[in-house]
Amino acid sequence: MAGTRFSYVKTFELPDPLLPETYMVLRLDGHGFHKFSDTHGFAKPNDERALQLMDAAAAAVMDEFRDVVLAFGESDEFSFLLRKKCTLYNRRQSKILSTLVSFFTSVYVLRWPAFFPDTPLLYPPSFDGRIVLYPAQQHVRDYFAWRQADTHINNLYNTTFWALVQQGGQSTTQAHETLKGTVASGKNEMLFSRFGINYAALPARFRKGSVLVREVPKVEPELDVDAAGGVSETDACQDAVPPTTSAPSKRQKKVVVVLHEDIIENQFWDDRPELLA
Repeated sequence: MAGTRFSYVKTFELPDPLLPETYMVLRLDGHGFHKFSDTHGFAKPNDERALQLMDAAAAAVMDEFRDVVLAFGESDEFSFLLRKKCTLYNRRQSKILSTLVSFFTSVYVLRWPAFFPDTPLLYPPSFDGRIVLYPAQQHVRDYFAWRQADTHINNLYNTTFWALVQQGGQSTTQAHETLKGTVASGKNEMLFSRFGINYAALPARFRKGSVLVREVPKVEPELDVDAAGGVSETDACQDAVPPTTSAPSKRQKKVVVVLHEDIIENQFWDDRPELLA
């Protein structure tokens, strides 16, 4: 309580404001998700239910915090871009980081039964996070290009690895040894020649990750949205949060949509100049 002889302890709290006029990128990662995914029987190399659940949690974050203008996710991680002029919590790093990561985690737990109705949550998941500041638009673009390139590299490796194990009869140790020193073209050739898998024909969600932005919906969304703003399982790929229920107006409200497209080339950014404005 203020004014007591004990209040001096507050002087030990140090301010942690983030540099103004910079882009904030908050990246969160699943903590110990190898064990978590094995315990809960995630499909390998990709579990679409788990990816849709991550998308739903990220969409809820964007719906709750309007300063988040873009999100990109792959596997058990998500990156959130906060606008350059953001003044959320007076740009206090600890407050922004702890609030967004805890909100994402709580929605992930809350929405679990919608995506894994036959798999009880055996223990709580956790996510760690960090905030990195970028001074220029090109830095932001290069960051998200890096994450999408990482998505492709990891997924190509994992797809080939699990094909060797599940269809090729190799042990995990043998599969790692088979892939040692291989390049992308070699993995693509191995997938096609040995297992008849055309990597380019795999779902874009797996190859490109998930990109979340706000857009005017092209069609009226029909989503089952809970109190936390998560999207339903059936609509998680073509999502919008929240659904529009009122009569159409001249100016439609933008909603969060999930895309699976290229964010490395110029087209994505040229079509959405407001993201880096």
